[in-house]
Amino acid sequence: MQNKSRQFVSFMTLFKKETYRVFKLWPQTILPPLITSSLYFLIFGTVIGSRIKEVQGVPFLLFMVPGLVMMSVIINSYMNVCSSFFIAKFQKSIEELLVSPISYHSIIFGYTLAGVFRSMCVSLFIVLISKSFISYDFHNLVYLTLFSVLTAVLFSLIGLINAIFAVKFDDINIVTTFVLTPLTYLGGVFYSIDQISSSWKFFVLINPIFYLVNGLRYSFLGISDVAVGQALLVLCFSIFVFYSISYTLLKKGVGLRP
Repeated sequence: MQNKSRQFVSFMTLFKKETYRVFKLWPQTILPPLITSSLYFLIFGTVIGSRIKEVQGVPFLLFMVPGLVMMSVIINSYMNVCSSFFIAKFQKSIEELLVSPISYHSIIFGYTLAGVFRSMCVSLFIVLISKSFISYDFHNLVYLTLFSVLTAVLFSLIGLINAIFAVKFDDINIVTTFVLTPLTYLGGVFYSIDQISSSWKFFVLINPIFYLVNGLRYSFLGISDVAVGQALLVLCFSIFVFYSISYTLLKKGVGLRP
């Protein structure tokens, strides 16, 4: 019991440190995605949306809201954990954490939940911004919570794994630039799968982010190109896999110990 209490205190200390970093560096952690999303709503939603009108029976501006929220969840959860953990590794402060009594599970939970916290804060602001452009109600709050939080957990774990292997600052942005951003844009943020040619549908269907975007779109609007329950099961299984990988890497000291 005493050990569990100690681990909880250790986890909360790490979590508070990481969330304090989010607020302290708000011009870097919160403001940029809000400006970017506002430009998306203004340009894609207002200008282009006036020409496209509707997608799957809803206004184009409203159709792309869940996609932009999901994009924010993915990028912010990933970047928060990846950058913070790599900086700790670069400054050698991670060595103090590893030799302390804190367990590997507490380390993973501390960094991961801080990534979830940042992504949820930014996503909440984006939802509020979107409501200034168009009025809507949520279709299913349970699915909204599940897909938002679990996606943030998944990409926080991916950010942690990338930070463990990263050897220079450029390695942090490689995954964002060449993997996450292209997959997000090709994941149905701005279009329905019915709008693209059959030759491209295969590439869309093998894109995991496509299922996450549609899961969140269902929770917002009640429409989806895929089975929502199946997408949720895949998401939960992915979290289990990447958590196991993160724990194994920390336990073996890969990229952390000489």
